[in-house]
Amino acid sequence: MRLQLNEKNYEIEIQRKTTTKNTYIRVKDSCVVLITCNIFTTDKKIKQIIDENIKSIEKMIKRVELKNEYNSKFLYLGKEYDVIYTNYECIEFGETKVFVGKNIDLNKMLKKQAEELFKSRLDIAYSKFSKKIPYPSLTIRKMKSRWGVCNVKTHRVTLNLELIKKDISCLDYVIVHELSHLIYANHSKSFWSLVEENYPNYKKIRKQMKEY
Repeated sequence: MRLQLNEKNYEIEIQRKTTTKNTYIRVKDSCVVLITCNIFTTDKKIKQIIDENIKSIEKMIKRVELKNEYNSKFLYLGKEYDVIYTNYECIEFGETKVFVGKNIDLNKMLKKQAEELFKSRLDIAYSKFSKKIPYPSLTIRKMKSRWGVCNVKTHRVTLNLELIKKDISCLDYVIVHELSHLIYANHSKSFWSLVEENYPNYKKIRKQMKEY
């Protein structure tokens, strides 16, 4: 089964399960439309459900396509660069291009840069924080659905490696957000007041971070 939208064809994958009562629709990173339903759901019924939800499916596909386009770019601290591979074993940033030695692993380079930058920005945010809090340990790793996590019990802040692609204001906001959880382990009104106290522009940054 295939779906045609805006002169493009998208594959439809159907997963029928005995344990599934309702029908669910999602779009995978490959832009395949995944339909999960009960084993007794007919193809006719699935087509009907697709027709009834075509606008939502179109939005989901658009969102995934924008995400894939974003992930295909080389971004560093909020700026896009064209990657030019060279015979020199170094990395140099130009105005719109980054020159990379052909044997250099860009992902390792980004991780190393993140370790240094994230630590320095954490130190700055901690030194200016308006409440007395324990100094947290720092972990950096890729996360699919969160920019940061704070373990209140162990005082550990985990930051998403993908923040190295964002403007530094995004990194600073996420750090303040996680430090605020060391006072309020929730998203209460008091929590957001503390975030605003330490990062007055946080609402604008949050809005920017939701866009690819």
